[in-house]
Parts: sequence; structure tokens; C-alpha cells
Amino acid sequence: MREIPGRQRLGRWARRSAVLTTATQWDWPVVPGAELREPVGRYGSGSSSRSSGSSSRSSGGSGGAQRSAARGVRARLAAAAGRGSAEAESDPGADVGCECGRADCVVPGAHPYDPDLLAATTDARMIRWWWSTRPHASVILATGGRAPCALSLPAGAGAAALRTLDARGIRTGPVVAGPTRWALLVQPYGLAELGELLYALDHVPSSLRFHSEGGYIALPPSSTTGGRVSWERPPLTPRGARTPYLPHTATLLDVLVEASATAPEGGDRLTY
Repeated sequence: MREIPGRQRLGRWARRSAVLTTATQWDWPVVPGAELREPVGRYGSGSSSRSSGSSSRSSGGSGGAQRSAARGVRARLAAAAGRGSAEAESDPGADVGCECGRADCVVPGAHPYDPDLLAATTDARMIRWWWSTRPHASVILATGGRAPCALSLPAGAGAAALRTLDARGIRTGPVVAGPTRWALLVQPYGLAELGELLYALDHVPSSLRFHSEGGYIALPPSSTTGGRVSWERPPLTPRGARTPYLPHTATLLDVLVEASATAPEGGDRLTY
């Protein structure tokens, strides 16, 4: 079930618990992603969601003013986390930016930052430490290998694809809903296997993207400047299994190609 826009952000312990479930129960390697932050120039320098509180505590006589400013930062970050896709498209990143500091960042809050993707792990101790020190960090899944791969497409095309798959009785696995793109998680595939599947198709729209080994996607409960990342269809673990059900790419590909063909090509901007 999709998350209602504007709902209060998860607390730090609830977020860390969600990440631990992803990494330790489902055995999906994750790494903390970039956080959202106030653009440079407001309140002096840029301040991220994890640093706004500490700056107010370190002040002297101006502590009250800085605490008020910090509350304003947190309020704007919370508002950004609850935005819908319509506002994201009309006013992308106007109030908050990405911790990476790149003005041209196309996936603010939805990419690895520190550490990089190679550090992705399922180790519970590392997960606890990361999200204790960075409680607002996004959750980045390193796709491929032993982890799921993903097929992503524009949100409207994704919704249409799910309706078609349901009508044809084709079972789906977890579906991640971002503000502008949805991602269907699938069994891990190699490049050779994917190449054979794509070779049999007449055309593959560039709006349909493939996330395999070396790639990544943001998982719930991540927040981007466009809005919250949520589960359109949450992971379901079959009875007796340890990890959630994942379909094979081949069972979904034709429908996703058909749905993506009606969506804008999207170029190479990997916005969420």
C-alpha cells in the first residue's frame, strides 16, 4: 500500500529497524545514501538534516536564533519528503538539495555518497552503526550478485504495467514507488542473460532501465527532493522461504517494454 504524502517521517529507530530487516532478514546488501540538506547560502553554509541540530548546540548567545533556524531546516526537509510527483516536476529541488553538493545532481538523496557502493553489506553491526550516526540517510540497495536486480520505468507506465500484469495473471514481486519512477525487483540476472532477452525484442525504450550488478536503487524509507520512496507492493516471503519472492525478468519484460513505449524517452537523466 502506498504511503500517504505528508505522513510524518519515520523515527530514527523505525528507519534503522527497516534497514536491518532489508539487510539481515532478506540478505540484501545496502549502504547509506546521500541525505537531503539546506542549499548553500541559507543560514550561512549548507546544513544537512543530520548537522542542523549540532550547529545550534555549539552556539553562544545566538543559540536561540540558530535553534529556530535549525527547526526551519528540519521543517523544510520534512515537507520535501512528503511532496508528490506533481510538485517535484514543477519545482525540483527548490527548497532542499543533496548532501553531495553537486548542483547538477539528478538523484538528490537517492545515490551512494559516503561510503560508496562497494561498501554495501548485510552485516548487522555495520548497519546499526551507519544508521545510528546517519539516521536520515537514504537506503541504497546494491543490485545484482546475490541481491535482486530491478527494472525501472516512469511512474505512470509502471502503474499501467501492473494493471496489465494483474489482468494476465502474472505474479510480480516487490515494487518500489519513487516520485517519478517505479522499479520492479526481479531475480538476479547477468548481462549475457539480459542481452539474449533484449536481442529478441524489436525495440527497447530508453525510459525502461535495467539495474544489475554494479548498479543501485533507493529503497523505502528513503527521501528525495521529489518526495518519499515507498513500497507500491511490499516484499512478501513465501512460507518456508527466507527471502522475498522475486519473479524472473523474462516473465515481466514484454509488458514493461509495452508500457514504457508510451512514456517519454527520458534521455539519460536518472531522476527518481
